Amino acid sequence: MKLLKKGKVKEVYEMNDDELEFLFTNKISVFDKIVPSEIPFKGETLCRTSAHWFEIVEKIGIKTHFIDLTSANRMRVHRVNVIKDYRSINKRTTNYLIPLEFICRYYVAGSLFDRINKGIIKPKELGFLENQNIRYGDKLEQPFFEQTTKLEEVDRLLTKEDALKISGLTEEEYDELKEMVLSIDEKVHSQVEKRGLIHVDGKKEFAFDPSRTLMIIDTFGTADEDRFWDKEKYKQGEYVELSKEYVRKYYRTINYFDKLSYAREHRLKEPKIPSLPDDVIEKVSHMYIESFERITGRTFNRCGREIPHSLEVG
Repeated sequence: MKLLKKGKVKEVYEMNDDELEFLFTNKISVFDKIVPSEIPFKGETLCRTSAHWFEIVEKIGIKTHFIDLTSANRMRVHRVNVIKDYRSINKRTTNYLIPLEFICRYYVAGSLFDRINKGIIKPKELGFLENQNIRYGDKLEQPFFEQTTKLEEVDRLLTKEDALKISGLTEEEYDELKEMVLSIDEKVHSQVEKRGLIHVDGKKEFAFDPSRTLMIIDTFGTADEDRFWDKEKYKQGEYVELSKEYVRKYYRTINYFDKLSYAREHRLKEPKIPSLPDDVIEKVSHMYIESFERITGRTFNRCGREIPHSLEVG
C-alpha cells in the first residue's frame, strides 16, 4: 500500500486505481489544530461508527463510497479525484470530491450560538420571531443548512451562490444533495433517539461517481463529525456532550480558544495548542467508547478482535 495523505486524524492509502483504504488513528483535532495527545480507542470507534451508518443509508437507497472494513480501524472505499483548483471543476466533471462540507443544525449550539450572540445570524434566519431571545440548546424551528470550504487550510463559510461557483454543482444537484442530508439525518435522529440521544447537528461530505451520481463519502454520524446530547439530561437543562465538543470546551476553559481567535482575527502567529492532561485523555477515550455504543447499539470490546466485513446493522 502507498501512503497518499496524512490528514488530521486519518491516513489514506492507495490500494489500486479505483480503491483507497482509510486508517483511523487515535489523533484528535479541534479548531483546525492537531492536538499533541492521542486518545485510546478513538480510531476504532470512529471507523466502526462510520461503517454502521454507511450500511444503513445504503439500505434507504443513498449511494456511498464504502466497500467494507478490513480491520477494526481500517476501511476500504471507492476512490474519487481530489481537485484543488476550483477552475478545473465544472458541471460536466465526474468522479470527484465536491470541495465543500455541508452542515445541518437542529438545535442552537457551538458556533451557531456564538454567531447569534454576535448578531451575525438573526433570529428570523432560523425561523424565530425577529426579537426572540434565543438560548443555548433551543430547538430550531427548521433545519439550518449551510456549507463551508473543504480543501482550504482553514474552513470558511460560504453562501449558496459561492458554493455553487466553486463546486461544479447545478442548482438541481445542490437541492438533491440537501434532500439527501435531511433524509440521512432523519434516519440518524430516529436511530439514536432509541438509545437516549439527541442528534444536535452534523457535517457531511459528498462526491460524484464516474457517472456523476451523488454519493456520500468520508465519515459522518460519529462523535467527530456530529454533536449528540443525552436526552434525559437535556430535559433537565443540561447539555451533556457525546461528541468532540467535549474537547473544544476544555480548550475554551483554559482560554486557548480566545487566544487562537484573537491571533486569527488580527493575522498574528497562532499559538500552539497544548497537550491534554491525562485525566482529560481518559475521560475523552471513555466518551468515544460510550458514543460508539449509544450511537450504534453495539458493545465495544476493548480487547480487540476481527471485525467481519459485513456488519449486522440494527
